[in-house]
Amino acid sequence: MEKPPSRLLLPSLVLLFFIYGVAPVISDGSDHRYKVGDDVPLYANKVGPFHNPSETYRYFDLPFCSSAPVKEKKEALGEVLNGDRLVSAPYKLEFLGEKNSEVACRKRLSRENVAKFRDVISRDYYFQMYYDDLPIWGFLGKVVKDGISDPSEYKYFLFNHLQFEIFYNKDRVIEIIVRTDQNFLVDLTEDKEVEVDFTYTVRWKETEIPFEKRMEKYSLASSMPHHLEIHWFSIINSCVTVLLLTGFLATILMRVLKNDFVKYAHDEEAAEDQEESGWKLIHGDVFRFPKHKSLLAAALGSGTQLFTLAVFIFMLALVGVFYPYNRGALFTALVVIYALTSGIAGYTASSFYCQLEGTNWVRNVMLTGSLFCGPLLLTFSFLNTVAIAYQATAALPFGTIVVIFLIWALVTSPLLILGGIAGKNRKSEFQAPCRTTKYPREIPPMRWYRRTLPQMAMAGFLPFSAIYIELYYIFASVWGHRIYTIYSILSIVFLILIIVTAFITVALTYFQLAAEDHEWWWRSLLCGGSTGLFIYAYCLYYYYARSDMSGFMQTSFFFGYMACICYGFFLMLGAIGFRASLFFVRHIYRSIKCE
Repeated sequence: MEKPPSRLLLPSLVLLFFIYGVAPVISDGSDHRYKVGDDVPLYANKVGPFHNPSETYRYFDLPFCSSAPVKEKKEALGEVLNGDRLVSAPYKLEFLGEKNSEVACRKRLSRENVAKFRDVISRDYYFQMYYDDLPIWGFLGKVVKDGISDPSEYKYFLFNHLQFEIFYNKDRVIEIIVRTDQNFLVDLTEDKEVEVDFTYTVRWKETEIPFEKRMEKYSLASSMPHHLEIHWFSIINSCVTVLLLTGFLATILMRVLKNDFVKYAHDEEAAEDQEESGWKLIHGDVFRFPKHKSLLAAALGSGTQLFTLAVFIFMLALVGVFYPYNRGALFTALVVIYALTSGIAGYTASSFYCQLEGTNWVRNVMLTGSLFCGPLLLTFSFLNTVAIAYQATAALPFGTIVVIFLIWALVTSPLLILGGIAGKNRKSEFQAPCRTTKYPREIPPMRWYRRTLPQMAMAGFLPFSAIYIELYYIFASVWGHRIYTIYSILSIVFLILIIVTAFITVALTYFQLAAEDHEWWWRSLLCGGSTGLFIYAYCLYYYYARSDMSGFMQTSFFFGYMACICYGFFLMLGAIGFRASLFFVRHIYRSIKCE
């Protein structure tokens, strides 16, 4: 049998990766039809403290009983990354089969089991299950305080009876609600063995809601009128602020530039009599290539890739792929799209590096590939170790780590290298309207507010002010139990963020050049990306003022992964700010006569 050409290997891998990676994301859950008495799958997913969304454990890590051998559900990559560990639940809910206080299983809790249940009840543990891919959840028990000031006298009760109310439309399951019955309680206050019967009741009701709309219930939570008012207020507030401030800056900028152009375009004899000043004076230095150009090109390539990733994620969100509780869809999409867009990073970085007359393009491509993935890998390694120590579901199994490594080795790295080769072979020269002088001009002393850090603070504040209201809802969704589905508004906010970042970076670049400071390359990238630092500062505020998260694991996960996300925003917005500044600088120096 003839072997296929080696050049077809990579496209084949990409095609297979698309089929097995993207197809599960696009599929809209199960479309099961049932007959009377058919077993409808009920899976127990995880348990954990309500205020610590990252700290979750397997359902049977707690001393629950089971009426049959526990079977694990095979899960996709995104589900594992999401911390889902689905196993067969002890309750049997046949289609249209009603039950009344039926015993699911019976277990004698030892003193250690009682102490464990008491501990998790005191920490507001909840459980999560899936019935025909519909999520259900509830609390494990309650603590009765009744005005008791001494915690040692609190009473602890375990809920041992669940009431399932299921809605159906013909042969399909549409909705399920689970309630805990306050009349069925097991007292776990004392350290003694307890015999517990886990019982449940099932009631079926018919509904007219079609199967295609059964997930709308969950998205309506974030579309309530009072929530929409806040979101639209956020949009209007951002737009008004942006229009006022950017309009103010644009007016000043255009007036100054117009006056500069008139002055510099005046007849040559008059110009010779006057000494050049401002940004015109440094035309021989403004396109002098910066220091550490390989790192600058790598940051530009990584930022461009992350921007492309964000655009694709928003496109998928707007077409309805990330409907509520589509387990792992977002994580799968992030992994797939990041891998397939790595060629963009390699091409952008390598082509720009070669334009800056760089020679070691191989090292530049390697630096581009590790600039974002390197810190992410270090953070993941530490946090995964913490999760393993806690025996939490956030700890990735060895097999999943191998799969991610293979994706990186067989898809991400080859595409990155191919992009780098394509960028190197482009062989385009850097388009500089002015010739660069042999020796750099000395930069005059600057006031403190014209230095890098104060400029970064000014550059980051305006874009952050346009998004900070929406940030709360995103944080409450990612690090809480709110549901966020208003992706259209989020897309508008993202667009505002991009526009404001580009404009404020251009404005600060002009003021820097007007002060005869020609080292704008790194300054524009740092100013553009400074919004990421403001977002991380907001993380501190959210953690201590707006959330009830606690414990070493949850704290490390929150600040660790948010550091990676904010670093990604830094690279993405930095690349946008740099591109906008480069376009602006080329434009203004092309409009004057440079010797």
